[in-house]
Amino acid sequence: MRARERRRLESRFPPSLFALYFGVLLLMSGIHIGLVTLINENTHWNTVVQILIPTLYWGLVAIGLTLFTRRQIIKTYDRPMKELAKAAEQVAHGDFSVYIPPLHTSNRHDYLDLMFLDFNKMVAELGSLETMRTDFIANVSHEIKTPLAAIQNYAQLLQNPGLTKEEQDAYTAAILSSTRRLSALVTNILKLNKLESQQITPQFESYDLCRQLSDCALAFEPVWEEKQIEFEAELEDRATIHADASLMELVWNNLLSNAFKFTEPGGTVTLRQTSETDFITVSVSDTGCGISPEAKDHIFDKFYQGDTSHATEGNGLGLALALRVLQIMNAEISVDSAEGEGTTFTVRIPAREKIEEHSYDE
Repeated sequence: MRARERRRLESRFPPSLFALYFGVLLLMSGIHIGLVTLINENTHWNTVVQILIPTLYWGLVAIGLTLFTRRQIIKTYDRPMKELAKAAEQVAHGDFSVYIPPLHTSNRHDYLDLMFLDFNKMVAELGSLETMRTDFIANVSHEIKTPLAAIQNYAQLLQNPGLTKEEQDAYTAAILSSTRRLSALVTNILKLNKLESQQITPQFESYDLCRQLSDCALAFEPVWEEKQIEFEAELEDRATIHADASLMELVWNNLLSNAFKFTEPGGTVTLRQTSETDFITVSVSDTGCGISPEAKDHIFDKFYQGDTSHATEGNGLGLALALRVLQIMNAEISVDSAEGEGTTFTVRIPAREKIEEHSYDE
């Protein structure tokens, strides 16, 4: 910003206003000198008149300047500040539709105009956050209600007399499945909330990423054997990164879990890891149902589940949680998918020296 524009933004009493005051006072002083000369020439005027005329004159001048100054203060500060205070009170009571129009056109904005524009922007963002909060509560309520309803229904069925052992086992398994889903939902909500509110400070350490990926993949061995999925791993012998191991484990478990969940029996899941000069890349690919272009725009949104046929197997928070972790680690995630052709999630982690340059300030 140029110096002239900066001076214009910093002052609501421009130099021209002070020049006006100076000129008016000079003019008034000249008129005063004329009055004094006139009084001196009219020696027949008594002393009271000679004193009264200058007093009345300067009284009128003082009243005029006071009224003018008051008008300028009201116009310049009082009225805009009252409007801002009224708008702030509306926002405090939950009205996020408030908008304060700037006092001048865009090419003549001063600092009060910029303050109003920033206020409008703040209110718009607060309104957006309020909408997100409302949607979040609605989604949480819906997600909690579903397993609770299942638990209630199966518990009522277990009360029926004459149930066979197979039926009792089936109903009990359904209740346990719903409780596990409810527990996972609450856990993920708490984790995501702590990450977004910065209540979790990442503990950066150097560790072998390849070992971590191998351990995470082996934990899913019962899953791929049960679904007869072919699992392929292409990893280097060792790749050291500087990150929070426990948080990164959440990312790999989520990506692998989704890959096995959306891959039909007989399909293939592939885990690849490569190292470059500045980045270490990890990709998880599957031969599942794929993601539509519309769904790709929302897969990292909280509670979004593009494939409703697997809705009972998750809660739509995994990818949102993974994205937030990777943002904290200054890493990137992308998705490449086509309906019916499978999906590939790719994570790019900066090399150690690049991660160390990143401060946890989000």
